Amino acid sequence: MAEIKIAKVEPGQTKIRNVPVAVTPEGFWCCPSPVAFQKTLKSHHSLNKQKPSSPPPPQLPKPEKKPSSTTIRSVIASDEIQQNSANSDTLHSIAVPATVQERPQRQKVETLPRKVAIEFGEPGSSDAKVILVGKQGFCVKLSVHKKVLVDHSSFFAKKLAEKNSVFACLEIESCEDAEIYVETIGLMYCKDMKQRLMKQNVSRVLRVLKVAELLGFSTCIQSCLDYLEAVPWVGEEEEEKVISSILRLKTEGVGVTPVLKRVASNAVDPPKETLSRIIELVLRSKEEKSRREMKSIVLKLLREQNGANVADNFNETIYSSCQNCLDSVLSLFRQACEGEKPETDTKQIAVEADNLTWLLDVLAERQAAEEFSITWANQKELALLHEKLPLMSRYHISRVTSRLFIGIGRGELLPSKDTRLLLLTTWLQPLFNDYNWLQHGCRSFDGKLVEEGIGRTILTLPLEDQQSILLSWLGSFLNGGDGCPNLQRAFEVWWRRSFIRPYSDRQANGSCHTDSTSKE
Repeated sequence: MAEIKIAKVEPGQTKIRNVPVAVTPEGFWCCPSPVAFQKTLKSHHSLNKQKPSSPPPPQLPKPEKKPSSTTIRSVIASDEIQQNSANSDTLHSIAVPATVQERPQRQKVETLPRKVAIEFGEPGSSDAKVILVGKQGFCVKLSVHKKVLVDHSSFFAKKLAEKNSVFACLEIESCEDAEIYVETIGLMYCKDMKQRLMKQNVSRVLRVLKVAELLGFSTCIQSCLDYLEAVPWVGEEEEEKVISSILRLKTEGVGVTPVLKRVASNAVDPPKETLSRIIELVLRSKEEKSRREMKSIVLKLLREQNGANVADNFNETIYSSCQNCLDSVLSLFRQACEGEKPETDTKQIAVEADNLTWLLDVLAERQAAEEFSITWANQKELALLHEKLPLMSRYHISRVTSRLFIGIGRGELLPSKDTRLLLLTTWLQPLFNDYNWLQHGCRSFDGKLVEEGIGRTILTLPLEDQQSILLSWLGSFLNGGDGCPNLQRAFEVWWRRSFIRPYSDRQANGSCHTDSTSKE
């Protein structure tokens, strides 16, 4: 048992002596933990089981439920209670003199038998009592002081103003969190609440904040907000709890803005500029591992947002970055064809190709990659230069073509028929030539996915174009084997469309059937 010493008061004020109170291991003035309550309840039930012959005690009528669970209904008992009153039933008491417990007293509303009763404080020095009636069948009785309650709580000040008696008794029924109520009232006796709160976790402080608002304990509310503003929030779930609790606060004159500034900003800097800066930093990184990791993180975050809260004109920034990368690739190809710094050019081409592929991933996630497919299909100079470079210098660029075919096959982008045909005409053969190197030189290359995307893209074209492209593929495949994409599934689909009851025959049969039906 510990004591909280109250400073000496001025003449005319209520004299408050040292009040024995229960203290948690963290140093809080509070009632026992919920586990202690449960143990007390279990012991109470076991005592009842040992007396089967005794009739069950009469049940009190349940109080009418309020529509809102956060509203506290306070019931003021009779006008005056003697300071030395006690229950006629046995109490599990803390720091209450035995002589006080043994004095018989006539029962009033606030002294009706409860399943479990716990008392705090020293009745001999108090001039008020607060009774917390829990839903689990126990009640907590606090011997407190009017001046402390009035000075710190607008709720208690209002209720005590209605009392004209020397000794007041306030009862709070249907108390959902009696432990935190006791703890919060105990904080009214605490000089340095910040030090007390530092020993608690975020979840418990949120509970204290809720009760402090209900009691109108403004200094405690501000101390909780100061704590929440400074302490780290661990995980998204805890962050969501903090923000939702702060937004529900209705108390005026408390500063919630410092806490909310952690997740919201009043800065005028548009999201587009911030995202553009991030994209630029990632693309221009010189460290391969860090660049790869940040590309993965940014893409994941954009995917989680799914376009929400991202500026609509952000696509313009991506297209601008794509154009810069394309210009860089074209310049590098020209330099490589001229034989200037071949090793440096090869490494930089690989970096720019990876950048383009990542930007295409971002556009595909935002369903905005059609314009890029048009731009890439029209890169005829780049395609011509591609043939002149060694395989190890050029093959990375075919990753961009592969990603476009995968996107079309998945339906992530829907370019026009002319764009699809131009894309296949310009870049399919270079992809065939680089395919073997892509399979063995790129860790992230998925051949099955690329083959499926190419086949589906071809099958979206008119049947004549399908035939032209697939026959060209057949020659490459028969000569290259595993070094060429396997488009056999697309070839089978085209074959069935062309030779096994073609659509023209079915249409003709349908018209003949219609004619015969009309004659009948």
